[in-house]
Amino acid sequence: MTEQLNDRGWQSLIDRGMEWLPARLRRGVTVVPVVRLSGVIGAVTPLRPGMTLAGLARTLERAFAVSNAKAVALLVNSPGGSPVQSHQIFVRIRQLASEKKLPVLAFVEDVAASGGYMIACAADEIFCDPSSILGSIGVVGGSFGLTELIRKIGVERRLYTAGEHKAMLDPFLPENPEDVERLKAIQREIHALFIALVKSSRGARLKGADETLFTGEYWAGERAVSLGLADGVGDLRSTLRARYGEKVLTPLIAPASGLLAGLMGRRSPAASSLGALDAAAALPDELISALETRAIWARFGF
Repeated sequence: MTEQLNDRGWQSLIDRGMEWLPARLRRGVTVVPVVRLSGVIGAVTPLRPGMTLAGLARTLERAFAVSNAKAVALLVNSPGGSPVQSHQIFVRIRQLASEKKLPVLAFVEDVAASGGYMIACAADEIFCDPSSILGSIGVVGGSFGLTELIRKIGVERRLYTAGEHKAMLDPFLPENPEDVERLKAIQREIHALFIALVKSSRGARLKGADETLFTGEYWAGERAVSLGLADGVGDLRSTLRARYGEKVLTPLIAPASGLLAGLMGRRSPAASSLGALDAAAALPDELISALETRAIWARFGF
């Protein structure tokens, strides 16, 4: 009888101690950690970092390591960018999902287009808002032709190379059709890899013909669902509560910031002065990056 009372006493102490633990660490609590994947992918200047695997790797690892996690949710809001970084982020998410044996759910906010949609395809299921934009499964590249401009203002182009095609597609030289075809061949190769990834990820859920799905066109939420590019219309909170119960916890796993980041990245006054000089020197690049970023979002009406 005494042993039973002691056991009950210990259990009572344990139960009371559990009340002091953070909710997500308590036994029997359902947790779905959330990672926000937002912005242009791979567009990096000294002052404007885009999404890269290097910047996201630690955050993704923390999300998949959360105790009691039943799944991992991705909030995706990206018009695309670097195909390499898009694919590397996709691969890392799939690797972690396989290692931890956790399902992944993606929730599209404004847009998941091009590389943004590639990242969304890392999820086992994709949900979107009726007004979300999805798709743009294609490859784009652009430049400017400035030969007439420099001629009019009296600028002479002097370019020295070793290698027949080293100056390929230089904007200050007349366009060479052979160079354009070389670029398009590379784009077709990347496009084929993108198509294969989408087909592998979405499988039999895809409902449209290749001539519809893979032309670079994009669609609003409900049409995207009907084409099989997404699994349903729904927001993160409602969808996760319907699936895991009203008390499901959805902690946002964010990169280190604030005091900790400041302590880890603290610089001396001299270093800060040099950083200010570097930032000033980077302003032209920053302006160009801002314009490019604005142009990428603007393609989708944002």
